[in-house]
This record gives sequence, C-alpha cells and structure tokens, in this order.
Amino acid sequence: MPLSEHEQKLLEQLEKQLHEDDPKFANSMGSDPGRSWSTRHVVIGVLCALAGVFLLLVGVTLQNIFVGVLGFVVMGGGVYFATMRSSRGRAGSKAAGGKSGKPRSSFMSSLEERWDERRKGEP
Repeated sequence: MPLSEHEQKLLEQLEKQLHEDDPKFANSMGSDPGRSWSTRHVVIGVLCALAGVFLLLVGVTLQNIFVGVLGFVVMGGGVYFATMRSSRGRAGSKAAGGKSGKPRSSFMSSLEERWDERRKGEP
C-alpha cells in the first residue's frame, strides 16, 4: 500500500530532521547514495571466505587446531571485507550538508532545547 502525499512529506521532514539532529546515526541507518556496494569487495570477500572454509576443513581433517583457527579467522575476515561499503564522495557530502562553527548536539539535547523554548513562550 503506497503512502499518501501527506505521509510522504511527513516522512521526508522526519528524515531531514534526523539528519540535522544526529547525522552520524542517520548515515549509519540510512542508505546514503555516496556509500555503495563495491563489486570488487564482494568478490574478494567471498573468495577469502571460501578459502577460509577450505582451511577450516583442512584443519579439521588433519586435526590441526592452528590451521582450523586460521581458516576461521580468514573466513570471518572475508565476510567482513565482502560486507564493507565503499565511501565514494563522502568528503563532498560532509562539506555541503554540515553546519560550520557550532558543534553538533545530541538528539536529546536538541529536544531539551526545544522544550525550554516552548516553556519560555508560555505566560
């Protein structure tokens, strides 16, 4: 079921506010167009993971703990490398979207500031 126009606008406003309030969290949770999957990383990672599985099986077959642990480490490193995202264009997006001068406050701090501003406006 698609979102209505009003819901889409609200969602865009919430997303914009989240990026302004806590950009580090927003970037880690969202899909940033500057961060993409690298085919090279995936291929190399999968090959390393397969080599690690092979080493692990060789270690079990030879009953050699060192080779088995090494295989497990290589396999884990391959999976980690395959799931890494490349960060092309990050420096440009930081400079364009960031506020300069004032350090960024946390999400809760901004909520507290807004609450204080509302309280000041009341008689």
